[in-house]
Amino acid sequence: MSIQQSITDKLMGAFAPIHFTIDNESHGHASGTAESHFKVVIVSEAFEGKRLVQRHQSIYALVADELAGELHALALHTYTPNEWADKGEAPNSPNCLGGGH
Repeated sequence: MSIQQSITDKLMGAFAPIHFTIDNESHGHASGTAESHFKVVIVSEAFEGKRLVQRHQSIYALVADELAGELHALALHTYTPNEWADKGEAPNSPNCLGGGH
């Protein structure tokens, strides 16, 4: 199973999002790995009452195996349905500096 599919399955199962995208941004980075950089946008009622750090920690816990392997960067954009209604889109991911530049 691909890293992208593994992340998707875990997040869909845990958060039952009303909106979800995962973009493989590896092509624009110097890591040389086909699945090293991802951008995740997830909108879920499960984030209600949770601070941003708590949302991210819950995701990191779910994808710990992927982070221990080839996954180098995971840009997380987590919203409640009301936050998403106000925002409507996630920001672009920053450029990767190649680990040490």
